Amino acid sequence: MTRQEMQGLLKDLSVEYDRLRPQSIRPAEGYLKYDYLIPAGFYKQMWDWDGFFIGVHLAARSKEEAKYLRYWVLNFVTNIDADGYVTGRITTAGPGPIFGKFPMKPFLAQGAYFASQGRGDFSWIKPVYEGMKKAQEYREKTSFDDRYGLFSWDIGIASGADNNPALTNDENDRSAVLAADVNALQLREYISMREIAGRLGKRSDRKAFGRKAEKLKNAIREHLWFPEDASFFNIRRDSGAPLKRVTYSNFVPLIQPVIPLEDGRRMITRYLWNRDHMLSDYGLRSLSRGDPDYNNANIIKPYSNWQGPVWPVANFLYSIALKQYGFDREAEELAAMLGNLLLADIRSCGTMHEDYDAETGAPLAPTAEQSEGGVFTGFVGWNLLVENMLEGAARNNWLLMELPE
Repeated sequence: MTRQEMQGLLKDLSVEYDRLRPQSIRPAEGYLKYDYLIPAGFYKQMWDWDGFFIGVHLAARSKEEAKYLRYWVLNFVTNIDADGYVTGRITTAGPGPIFGKFPMKPFLAQGAYFASQGRGDFSWIKPVYEGMKKAQEYREKTSFDDRYGLFSWDIGIASGADNNPALTNDENDRSAVLAADVNALQLREYISMREIAGRLGKRSDRKAFGRKAEKLKNAIREHLWFPEDASFFNIRRDSGAPLKRVTYSNFVPLIQPVIPLEDGRRMITRYLWNRDHMLSDYGLRSLSRGDPDYNNANIIKPYSNWQGPVWPVANFLYSIALKQYGFDREAEELAAMLGNLLLADIRSCGTMHEDYDAETGAPLAPTAEQSEGGVFTGFVGWNLLVENMLEGAARNNWLLMELPE
């Protein structure tokens, strides 16, 4: 696709997004004291990483719209309990824990950092800084393994990649997997906390978070990177055995510099930009085409399907990995694939879906039958990030969520 065609695609998608975007922004109501962000359509609640990515998209649009990411932080941090626990889902009626306690994913400090960066103002964090520290301490108390120096998800669905086959949803096997994605995200939390502490003049905290970041980065390299396979893998907490599945979560560490350039390029070439594994005509899959569990089933209950379908949010993260390791042309191609995929869906259905069949490009969940009252309401949410991908491809204005080294 030429640069001019890319600009035309961006223009067409942006027109539709200007219509759909307001559906993901809701005024403060009830238990939620600040304007809040929702996926819209099928989902009416405020979720952890959904709201983070919607907020990141909005913050990239303007300094004024960065307020929504700040509000997302405040809505979550003001719900931290005495132990430091905060649920990953909040409704206007109150916290909405599901699947057990369902703790918030490690995005809180990143959200605060990116909400502050554009305006150059970190002062608003001061009243909630201690709460943010508690949230970090809670994860360390409940999810950290001293032997490996790594973190685990409670169960697979807590990761957001609900049925990732490199995790488990077995209630009798909780906190069983030390996963690449949770550790990469927690590394980014420590870096964000380090930077926030520095901006607030908390020197000892800055040093402490810096040390934690360095230790975690080293542990990721030592235990989760397998040079003979040129890949990150999750490992079993009880044995250290790798779960050698080529899946979405393997690639999350590539959004943060953890391994040398040549190693990242080997991983991307062997698995991500490879039609035998993740690459399809409609974007990058959530599970390798060669995996025995690979499928494109239309599932949303009891959890969504991450065993093959193309997820726009995953593709946004993949685009960062591609740019991080010098695959510029491929990042542009990916933006065009996703832009065309979502524009076709909008023109056909008036809105979007949360995932797409990797073999046909057909929209999957949510359908009318899966929706309340049997009425198709669609999905908006983090699909808005595809506009940022096209901004990168058409105007070289990439949203890479970069953190200081």
